[in-house]
Amino acid sequence: MNRLTFKQQIGNTASVVWDIIVIGGGATGLGVAMDAAQRGYRTLLLEQSDFAKGTSSRSTKLVHGGVRYLAQGDVGLVKEALHERGLLLANAPHIAHNQQFIIPYYKWWQGPFYGIGLKLYDLLSGRLSLGPSKVIGRNAVINALPAIRKEKLKGGIVYQDGQFDDARLAINLAQTAAEQGAVVLNYFKVNGLLKNAAGKIAGVTATDLETEETYHLQAKTVVNATGVFADEVLQMDEPGARPTIRPSQGIHLVLDASFLNSTSALMIPKTADGRVLFALPWHGKVLVGTTDTPLNAHSLEPQALETEISFILQTAAGYLVKAPTRADVLSVFAGLRPLAAPQKDTDNTKEISRSHKIIVAGSGLVTITGGKWTTFRKMAEETVDMAITTGGLAPAPCGTESLHIHGYTTDKPAADPLDVYGSDAAQIAILIDTQPGLQEPLHPRLPYIKAQVIWAVRQEMALTVEDVLSRRLRALLLDAHAAIDMAPAVAAMMAAELGKDKSWEMKQVREFTAIAAHYLLPESTPVHN
Repeated sequence: MNRLTFKQQIGNTASVVWDIIVIGGGATGLGVAMDAAQRGYRTLLLEQSDFAKGTSSRSTKLVHGGVRYLAQGDVGLVKEALHERGLLLANAPHIAHNQQFIIPYYKWWQGPFYGIGLKLYDLLSGRLSLGPSKVIGRNAVINALPAIRKEKLKGGIVYQDGQFDDARLAINLAQTAAEQGAVVLNYFKVNGLLKNAAGKIAGVTATDLETEETYHLQAKTVVNATGVFADEVLQMDEPGARPTIRPSQGIHLVLDASFLNSTSALMIPKTADGRVLFALPWHGKVLVGTTDTPLNAHSLEPQALETEISFILQTAAGYLVKAPTRADVLSVFAGLRPLAAPQKDTDNTKEISRSHKIIVAGSGLVTITGGKWTTFRKMAEETVDMAITTGGLAPAPCGTESLHIHGYTTDKPAADPLDVYGSDAAQIAILIDTQPGLQEPLHPRLPYIKAQVIWAVRQEMALTVEDVLSRRLRALLLDAHAAIDMAPAVAAMMAAELGKDKSWEMKQVREFTAIAAHYLLPESTPVHN
């Protein structure tokens, strides 16, 4: 992907008319752009920040049906999500894979209770099942999860679900959309909607935040896929419109791998306040979360609340031999779920539907809200179907069920840090062959190398140090102190690639350090090497 080339394609003339303009470069927007382009529609996607900057890079990293939703009786959502889980693992095996989970139980009745529920989970997976669940004994649980609390442990239930790298998948979706013919632009902020004499949507006005140039872009239909920011676009269309989004915050703590000491994941099905908690092996660390806190406001950089941090630490301490403390937290990150607003007032996010909702305004603006990462493809399919009708486009069938995502490879992962690039790993290897110095690590505590920074700038449209260290690489989420240490070297490499000066480098380091400070707990102590 090349941003300059994409900019040249959009032009700035009234003669260019897009079939579909997508506002929003998170999971949903990227899925819509990929689907629309695959069907042959002239497609443009505009994202005000970086791809997956918000919610879509801050998930629990699970591709799953949702055991929690099954317990709530939402069988339809679970069945749909399990089907989509299977499709994603088949279409993007380099970035999504099978993960074994274990639910330990400490009361005899919990074994058959959870076991029966997970057998239904298996059944709903159908032909795309990742493997059957099974009840195992106490010793088997301890062997698989040596860090589990053993007092009064009776046994456990093993089941299979999917895991992925959310931000990396988002980049791959952008690349896939581009390969299908879409134009995708980050740091392009939509600040107005164009309408014809009849008051119908006719396009958008947008500003390139890199150059401050303003563009007037015509379209037959516009899709609002901005997640927690959906209401802001709806206000552009109809000032005073009823809110459609009720954001819910979820946070995660990242710990050293020794706290779990396993390739299996721990799932706690019911905590003190009824929430589900996971402890997952991810990129050599342990990810623990999540929370479900209703909010009345949103931002691109949400911050973890003290109550959320305490909840996770206290709950994890009840199940792990080595109780984590604030000083053990390598990084803490928060994300917002764009839940569809309920019809009745409620502060209980468990009562707010995780299902998606498509709204068509009187102007013809199509808005997609709610949903989850796992069902992004299905959400996109339904949204494009609606956009076809609304925009009067010539019908075309969806073909994304069998569309391989950029990077697709049948090679088995070899636990190499470059495996997440899939088929692109070979090109990065060639880059290293031509410049052996690019093999050098960026930090002793993380597996990333200099070549990945160059690749991110040249091929993945990374424009800032944060783009690289938070989303192209996952350093900020894995070890915030290490990421801060890496920032000056990354800024220098990016400046050389982008033709920037020393003042740009310094500004980038300052801005990244300020953002990274929110990923640190006050009592956490940096590890120096």
